[in-house]
Amino acid sequence: MEIKEQSGLRAVLKDVELPDMYLVRQHFPRDGIADVPAYLHDKLNREDLKARIKPGMRVVLTGSSRQIANMPVVLRELAGFVKSLGAQPYIIPAMGSHGGATAQGQREILESYGITEEFCQCPIYSSMETVQVGTMACGDEVRMDKFAYEADAIILVGRIKAHTAFRGKYESGLIKMMAIGLGKREGADSLHRAGFGRMGERLPQYAKVVYDHCNIIFGVGTIENESDQTCRIEVLPGEEIFEKEPELLLYAKSRLPRLLFPETDVLMVHEIGKNFSGSGMDPNVTGTFGTPYATGGIKKQRTVVLDISPESHGSFVGLGNADTTTKRAFEKLDTNATYFNMITSTVLGVGKIPMVLEDDKLALQTAVKTLTGVDKDRIRMIYIKNTLSLENVLISEALLEQAKTLEGVEILEGPRPLRFDKDGTLLDFA
Repeated sequence: MEIKEQSGLRAVLKDVELPDMYLVRQHFPRDGIADVPAYLHDKLNREDLKARIKPGMRVVLTGSSRQIANMPVVLRELAGFVKSLGAQPYIIPAMGSHGGATAQGQREILESYGITEEFCQCPIYSSMETVQVGTMACGDEVRMDKFAYEADAIILVGRIKAHTAFRGKYESGLIKMMAIGLGKREGADSLHRAGFGRMGERLPQYAKVVYDHCNIIFGVGTIENESDQTCRIEVLPGEEIFEKEPELLLYAKSRLPRLLFPETDVLMVHEIGKNFSGSGMDPNVTGTFGTPYATGGIKKQRTVVLDISPESHGSFVGLGNADTTTKRAFEKLDTNATYFNMITSTVLGVGKIPMVLEDDKLALQTAVKTLTGVDKDRIRMIYIKNTLSLENVLISEALLEQAKTLEGVEILEGPRPLRFDKDGTLLDFA
């Protein structure tokens, strides 16, 4: 589909004024771990963990489809730990149907995050081949990565955080990695079959079947703070993962990045992508969820998305939660990289295409023009880089007085107009 020139729309929107903006800083605790390798090795320095790895064993480490703080370092140090005990580590992509549901696509996702054989000093083995290891009580098959199933041991590695589509005792974390991650496309497809309304109960049931049919010796769960820093790493023996992950999830939820402003008229997001969230832009921040089974985030009337990150590899999951977007973003859309994920998850709305405007200014003017029930001279607008980078944000003048009363918000500069180049591309946060 070609996006034709929009001179007619430009004429209709030319008188839509955009508010002046202030740069503000949201202050969150900066308690990131200073020395991740030393911190992790202190956690690994346990005889009961070392005893689980024997010389000559093939040990699988799981690599996620998300860009997680310090994950290349964590995997590298784990690979070194395994080798120090005489065993052979392998990293596998554990990401369900991501990467276009191909072995090469999933390997490329890891490499784009810096998880390479050279950096991690161990092989990466990527395959979409699975084996059936059992069935759930309802009869749905349970499948897992064939290479992981045949390995001598598995170390689950992943970030623990709130999910973007459901709520439960277990959400994103080691249990999910055990089930959807190791399940690859076929396993993820089986698990999602009943939809997200039942994911909270089905996820641990599926994971338990996987756990019972392979040797998961321990898990390494990382947690990030509001500033996208690794603030906690926990090493859990395999038999303790089901018991202890729920408490870690509650802690992770308390450290979610967030907007300190409860409501706006327009939320503008510079870029979305799979590296920021499984939903492209985290609905726990934006307030627009792809399912009715999770709530939270900011209230707003319009959402504008300007671009898609290179690390998303054309996946535009989340764009369907925007009202307007740009030609620049539209030209990056890869249906193969997106539709496998949507079909597997059973959530289709997140991949719909919103209004596509020629440039950033038109996309924003369209959002403002179509607001209803608001004072057009006092538009409330918030502009963020992405849903992981929420320390510095731009707010419109209509939110200034509220900003002065919010604990943790510092006004840095302003007022000033948004800065566009001659082609209508927004320069702020670019």
